[in-house]
Amino acid sequence: MHTASLAATTAGYAMPQLWRVLTKAGYFLGLSGAVGATVTYATTVRPVLRAPETGTQDAEVLRRRAAGYLAGTGAVLLVAGYFQLAARVARAGKGMPFGDALAPDRILDFLRAPAAKGAWIAQGTVYLLQNAVLVVAAATLLALAVPAARRHVDRIALAALPLALAVTLVGAVPTTAPVGLDAWLNLVFDQAHIVSGVVWLGGLALLVALAGTRGRLGDGAGLLWADVWRRFGLVAMVCVGAVTVSGLWLSWKHVGGISQLWTTGYGVALLVKVLLVAALVAAGAFNQLWLMPRIVRARGADDTGPLLHLTLRHFPKVVWGEVALGVAVLAVMPFISGSARTEAGSPKAVSSGTLLAGGAALTLALAASLYATVRMSDALARRSAMASTA
Repeated sequence: MHTASLAATTAGYAMPQLWRVLTKAGYFLGLSGAVGATVTYATTVRPVLRAPETGTQDAEVLRRRAAGYLAGTGAVLLVAGYFQLAARVARAGKGMPFGDALAPDRILDFLRAPAAKGAWIAQGTVYLLQNAVLVVAAATLLALAVPAARRHVDRIALAALPLALAVTLVGAVPTTAPVGLDAWLNLVFDQAHIVSGVVWLGGLALLVALAGTRGRLGDGAGLLWADVWRRFGLVAMVCVGAVTVSGLWLSWKHVGGISQLWTTGYGVALLVKVLLVAALVAAGAFNQLWLMPRIVRARGADDTGPLLHLTLRHFPKVVWGEVALGVAVLAVMPFISGSARTEAGSPKAVSSGTLLAGGAALTLALAASLYATVRMSDALARRSAMASTA
């Protein structure tokens, strides 16, 4: 409440209407489910379930749960996509009530609108293509609600993955050619920020849902889940790096000084988001540096009980907290609109060779720090294993 009231009283900042908050947050929630779940299934869950040491019964239980979850993400994406499209219609209608924008004829008129002067394609056409892809992606995932289709969950999930990614990528296609390097970088970093963020959050949510099957898994499930958490840890590391680098670029473009983080509405909302993401990173570091070494120790000592407790009880509790933080980030995102530079009257950000070189150096340093974190986790795991053996 304090953040909202502060933002509302900041000159030049317009608080988004409730329908705008709900539709935008809902859209990214749907995108997180579809993109995050399919990417995580392909990179983390599927390889573990196909491993020779994975028990057939455990694999079948997890495949059934994954199929049901993926079907659910398809339904959420379809509904969220429709309301997001209606929100675009309402915003383009210059004062049109959101309820009126839900009408199919209003949506059809919006999608048929001619291209603006100088545009190579109409904005409505771009949204038409985006939502056509969205419907196909959602239908592909919803097919998993059919029992017969669940036998092919691997193929269907892999088919839905590029479609889900295309939903955000197609929607970002500019109607006019970007002018200058900065415009191209804005497009690239904006999509990198969105994709890495939804993969991170959506992947966490999928794994928490799958961990709920622990009562139906065998005694050897601890080994399976140790591998799952290890694999997703690497995926999350990549996402953290991409979110950080792209977030720094986008923040620099829209924030002209540190003080604008608490003197502008945009800055306040961004600051809240940054704090939430920092808490997410801290939770991930806790997993990587504290829980993973103990999982490796239990695995090396062949302690089935502790391994099951760590991988299917303790670890998921931390991940539940991460999911809650991620949902909070989605709730804040609609409030990050406009630009702190515009509110404060600061000049637009223009990049230079020095700035780009510094950004490249920062990216390399971040990559090195993430690599060092992985190595440190491995070293702690080996130390724990040696202590257990001794």
